[in-house]
Amino acid sequence: MASLIQPLTTSNHDRDRAGLRYVYPVVSRRAGGVSIGINLNPNNACNWACIYCQVPDLTRGGPPPLDLGLLELELNRMLDDIQHGDFMTTQVPEAGRHLMDIAFSGNGEPTSAPEFAEAVALVIRVMSQRGLDDLKLRLITNGSLVQRSYVKGGLSLMATVNGEVWFKVDAIAPERAMVVNGVNQTPAVVLSRLQACAAVVPTWIQTCMMEVDGQVPSATETAAYLELLAQVKDAIQGVLLYGLARPSMQPGGARIRALPSEWMMEMGRRIEALGVPVQLSP
Repeated sequence: MASLIQPLTTSNHDRDRAGLRYVYPVVSRRAGGVSIGINLNPNNACNWACIYCQVPDLTRGGPPPLDLGLLELELNRMLDDIQHGDFMTTQVPEAGRHLMDIAFSGNGEPTSAPEFAEAVALVIRVMSQRGLDDLKLRLITNGSLVQRSYVKGGLSLMATVNGEVWFKVDAIAPERAMVVNGVNQTPAVVLSRLQACAAVVPTWIQTCMMEVDGQVPSATETAAYLELLAQVKDAIQGVLLYGLARPSMQPGGARIRALPSEWMMEMGRRIEALGVPVQLSP
């Protein structure tokens, strides 16, 4: 495997650093250590267009056909380097030298790959072969395709190994969702998709909040967000609330900036007041 030029950090999630097509390592703030990413969208295509996305040359669309054989080869090579090589000591800061998960994430929506369930089965098999049954398997998703049959199949497989989903909910008010995520969706649609996902596999809501055009999220937007949490609080595991840590690579990136940490902490307290666990990364 190609050596990485510089040690990994939480501020650099470059998917090309390892020189592989589908597999890449990162040090994840939210995972708390090294995460092996599975990128099913190497063509930088996504069905959403989030204003804060760090993917360069992002386009709308889906991924090319998945080469499952190459995915398996790359995953085994990466795990060889982590388990038996010098990857941790040469590429990872000492505090982050823990393998935390394998996560379907990458340069677009992972569930847009028709082979998603097959890829999940492949990763589960490799984990079992390597004695990594206790390693967390995650899906980071915008949730827009959870009601497709092949996605449900992949989620059901994840549930058999205590996997979990990080379900993106950055905005609830339709006008905010259009600005932040580039999609037109109603609160009812978000609620339906979230409930469908959480009914199959343990699910965290993952929320990135930011200033847009110098304005913090409005009282209307935050009220709608908290109302959604109140409706699903008994179905979800909690909320991963985070702010901007890396620069956007999108045309609208100049419009956004990180929220004050005090604002983020207050939002965390408001979520906790609903009885919902929060992991905050301002």
